[in-house]
Amino acid sequence: MRQRKRLLACIVMLAMIFSCIPQRTKAQDVSAQSAILMEQTSGRVLFEKDAHTKRRIASITKIMTAILAIESGKLDETVTVSARAVRAEGSSIYLKEGEKIKLRDLVYGLMLRSGNDAAVAIAEHVGGSMEGFVFLMNQKAAEIGMRDTHFANPHGLDDAENHYSTAYDMALLMRYAMHNKTFRKISGTKVYRAPNPDENWDRIWRNKNKLLTNLYEYCTGGKTGYTKRAKRTLVTSAEKDGLELIAVTLNAPDDWNDHISMYEYGFDHYVLAKVSKERIGKRVNDKFYRNHLQASRDLVYPVKKDEMEKLRVRIHLLRPKKQWKEERALIPIVVGKAVLYLDGQPVDEVPLLYKQSQSKQTNASIWKLVFFLGVGHDG
Repeated sequence: MRQRKRLLACIVMLAMIFSCIPQRTKAQDVSAQSAILMEQTSGRVLFEKDAHTKRRIASITKIMTAILAIESGKLDETVTVSARAVRAEGSSIYLKEGEKIKLRDLVYGLMLRSGNDAAVAIAEHVGGSMEGFVFLMNQKAAEIGMRDTHFANPHGLDDAENHYSTAYDMALLMRYAMHNKTFRKISGTKVYRAPNPDENWDRIWRNKNKLLTNLYEYCTGGKTGYTKRAKRTLVTSAEKDGLELIAVTLNAPDDWNDHISMYEYGFDHYVLAKVSKERIGKRVNDKFYRNHLQASRDLVYPVKKDEMEKLRVRIHLLRPKKQWKEERALIPIVVGKAVLYLDGQPVDEVPLLYKQSQSKQTNASIWKLVFFLGVGHDG
């Protein structure tokens, strides 16, 4: 009898322990109304669920606000906080009217603490006004290719009906922003100390992104969001073994676990196939170009392990002209391209450079060298 009681007690304790651990379900079981998992380098979509439906996005809007502030080149400028910024509703970094603060500090407060007052202060300084900044937001969205997005404010509050995006578009935005080193640094900062010249203490901001701070060791950054109408929204990034992923969820009751499950799916099923730029150049045996070609970068693409054998590389080169053989200085800088194919479809390409040429590109017929490279995820 005692043994049964002890066994029952152990079972109850184990159940309580496991109920406290985030559950890594299959990617297909995400709670979000819309979700997507995208690879950073190529933009390949590894998983999606209703990713093109327009929805409210709440504070993940601030990714656009942050990257515009960074690209403005004004991060070291001093911003004077307006009354309009102080009156912003919702989450706040508690700015004061007339306060002077560096734009860089405002961007940290925006991304780490989701300050709506910071968003307005940034918009007014960078765009000249809220309205001017919103114009810049939509202009940048069009440049990035966010076709199903419209911004009406810099913070994502539910104060407009024409403020929306999709999971796919927000992944495009995060992918674009992550190309910026300053954005990467800010997005991945766990704690930031901002000077506070009007007080005897500095502001200390801790990132609200729990995946970054304690839930997922591979998380590298992101932005949280919530409003009553949008519900929980989340954009994050993660990296493991050289594979960089972006996850987006809109209206997700269990967003932390949604992102973990999507990342685990991506890292478990995909590797980053790579053909090094050195390898590309060395494998060209044409007499004219041999030892003179250099690819501008590696060919890379995320693939499932069973897709590796479906990868092929084709080299496309300009047909050498007679005068090139007589005068090497006439050879164009770009003499062709290397294209990576997956199952017959082009997925990546890089220019091929002639090492000794300084002249401009000339017109010439194209001829092809088709060969197979052993493609691996280790270069």
